[in-house]
Parts: sequence; C-alpha cells; structure tokens
Amino acid sequence: MPDPESESKPESTSPDTPLKPRICQALVEELMLEQSADDIDTAAPLFGPDGLGLDSVDALQLAVALEKRFGLKLADTEEARQVMQSVDTIATAIEQQPEAT
Repeated sequence: MPDPESESKPESTSPDTPLKPRICQALVEELMLEQSADDIDTAAPLFGPDGLGLDSVDALQLAVALEKRFGLKLADTEEARQVMQSVDTIATAIEQQPEAT
C-alpha cells in the first residue's frame, strides 16, 4: 500500500537526494536556464540583476513547478515573494510546510 504522504508531495524531501540541489535542478529544467544546477548559488536572489535574473513569467512557472514537484502551495503574491527570494528560502518553505493529512 502506497504511503499517503508520498502521494501528496511528489518530491518531498528524502535522505537520498538533498533538497537544495533538487530545487536547483528544477529551476534549470523548468525555466530552461543556460547554466547547470551546480552553478546556482543557493543564497543568491532569484530575481533581479544580482542573481539569476528571473522575471515575472519565470515566477509563475516556478510557482507551478514548486507545487508540482515539491507539493509547495503558495497562497498569495506576498507569500510567493517571500518564499521565492532564493533557493535557500524555497528550501526552508518546503521543509516547514505542514504535512498532508
């Protein structure tokens, strides 16, 4: 019988693969970035000229990818701004999200 938690969180944190590298890989794959996941600084801003330089279209794609891959649902624009500042803030939000019931 499948574990209900694993069904509700498609890519929940696992001991096999660390979370931050998986988030970086999701960024590269979903946003078709021209750099490798290993080259992404997890503390760097995702938006603006000082980081990856993502834009509003990327933000929408990223929000969908985070829900699909990690089960992270962002309730509103303000929450999305807080969570999607960097890979580090995304990882914290994924780790802190309540478990599915």
